[in-house]
Amino acid sequence: MKKSSVLWTIVICLLLIFAKIFMGTSFLVAVVIAGTPLLFATLGELITERAGNLNLGVEGMMLIGAVAGFGAGFITKNPIMAIIGAVIAGALAALIYGFLTITLRANQVVSGLALTIFGTGLSSYLGTNFIGQKMPENVIAFYDPIQIPLLSKIPVIGQVFFVQDIFVYFGYIMAIVLGIYLFHTKTGLNLRAVGENPSAADASGININLYKYVHILIGGALCGLGGAYLAVVEVPQWQENITAGRGWIAIALVIFCKWNPYKATIGAYLFGGLSIIGFRLQHLNISQNLLDMLPYLITIIVLVISSMKKSKENSPPKGLSVPYFREER
Repeated sequence: MKKSSVLWTIVICLLLIFAKIFMGTSFLVAVVIAGTPLLFATLGELITERAGNLNLGVEGMMLIGAVAGFGAGFITKNPIMAIIGAVIAGALAALIYGFLTITLRANQVVSGLALTIFGTGLSSYLGTNFIGQKMPENVIAFYDPIQIPLLSKIPVIGQVFFVQDIFVYFGYIMAIVLGIYLFHTKTGLNLRAVGENPSAADASGININLYKYVHILIGGALCGLGGAYLAVVEVPQWQENITAGRGWIAIALVIFCKWNPYKATIGAYLFGGLSIIGFRLQHLNISQNLLDMLPYLITIIVLVISSMKKSKENSPPKGLSVPYFREER
């Protein structure tokens, strides 16, 4: 086992022990819930960047997915339609970005920022009629926590990780599936080749544009799911700007987890805990504004530390944010 893996395991165990002693099991359960939308968004951006595209529109896609998921669930009173609505909306938003950056070869940073602005405005406009509205009870009940037999009986860990709603379980599955896909399949190897060296990948017969489009759409769908979790499950009531900057944290988490889906799970729950720790420390004489900015402050620190650690294993894809044009090979 690598030294880094051992270190990660030790850190996780220490954090669990600390949180259990000082915060209680209920806090750990809340951490997983708070980290789930971050996990979906981080995985979505991770798979997009592995294809060589830097999409700064995560916040916009999450908001579009949130309003679409809430609207679909509220109007149809069907929990499955809420998921479908969020997935389609997130993918369509990503399609706009994909068309601009792949087909038209527009600047990826500008296109991503434009998508965030567009998503923020669109969600505010479409969500006007939903302000103050609550998700139907049958939809809320559908996402009640489910106990996983045997696993839920494990002390501490069982109650924290295996007495959750289906969205949370799907997050676990997606992280594992994407990890296997990226590192243990031929298609995943091709994807990494597209992100690292699109010219070489093209020369070997890989359809660069197809790989980019498909994975950008998958990334957008996952970001849409992250937004939907906030609006449908975590806060089943529509609120304007419900993501509250989580999309930007997800982008930083991709760097923090070194473009690795397994580490993304750890990072998402860590930052999920930071986002709610202020509620647990209200009894202390600490400014609430200071507690609210804690996750963003830690994000900056993580980015600084990550930029200082240079290694081939932890480097971003070499083709990231570089438009590819076949005739320029």
